[in-house]
Amino acid sequence: MTDPAEKQLDLKKRRIGFEKAAHSYDEAAVLQREIAERLLARLEYIKLTPSRILDLGAGTGYVSKDLLQRYSRSQIVAVDISLNMLKIAAQQRHWLRKPRVVCASAEALPFTDACFDMVVSNLMLQWCEGLPDIFAGINRILTGNGLFTFTTFGPDTMKELRQSWAQVDGYQHTSQFVDMHDVGDALMQAGFQQPVVDMEMITLTYSSLSSLMKDIKKIGATNAAVNRNPGLTGKQRFTALEKAYEQFRTPEGRYPLSYEVIYGHGWATADIEIGGDKGGKGRRVIPIKVVEP
Repeated sequence: MTDPAEKQLDLKKRRIGFEKAAHSYDEAAVLQREIAERLLARLEYIKLTPSRILDLGAGTGYVSKDLLQRYSRSQIVAVDISLNMLKIAAQQRHWLRKPRVVCASAEALPFTDACFDMVVSNLMLQWCEGLPDIFAGINRILTGNGLFTFTTFGPDTMKELRQSWAQVDGYQHTSQFVDMHDVGDALMQAGFQQPVVDMEMITLTYSSLSSLMKDIKKIGATNAAVNRNPGLTGKQRFTALEKAYEQFRTPEGRYPLSYEVIYGHGWATADIEIGGDKGGKGRRVIPIKVVEP
């Protein structure tokens, strides 16, 4: 299991990183779009007609746009911690329909109980702490037998970069990611039924280490660990990093960067008590604050 001390995040740093990356995100988010497509393809096997769907960690709205088209009668709500990201997401549309957007964090979802039939989250959970609590909050806002489906990164993500930095200094330069089995345990702890998790490895390659580092910065995936190096990476240290990274270069001379992609889903508890009543989660009106661009 991941050491909790290693998972401590600077939440302000996390938010600022994504705010700054809003206008460069789509240019660099090739992997994020590919994983989103794989996640959304899994919905084709789910027999569910949701009235209201939450895109949690929506970013610039790539998943929201697909959901608008896929579920033509559903209301789509996009949530993200970055207001700049949401301003872009608010422009996504299918015909005359656009998502409603709410600036909030997964740790404190500002919605009433049982107000969504589906929650979809693509590559957001790895930037959060306390998965059992976050999953419990998602379970709370889902209707009885509502679906939660998501992707996140596992501990072998960016292993080449992490191991190379370890030869340069003692700071934590990459975020620590939760193991697939711990993700499954968190789903069960939060009360999700029939949880399923699986994973695959995806490796990107780059012509130079500098282009690899620039891609990470463009999507806002900066290191938000509290024990990160607060200073800038100077030329001398970057040269040392390049030397350490040589052990991973491909026969073609390219720089690989691996991602352990975890897919998961679970069904919300159907028989919890809400307001003293049993027999399933009743639908309630959700207060939505729409952020106009």
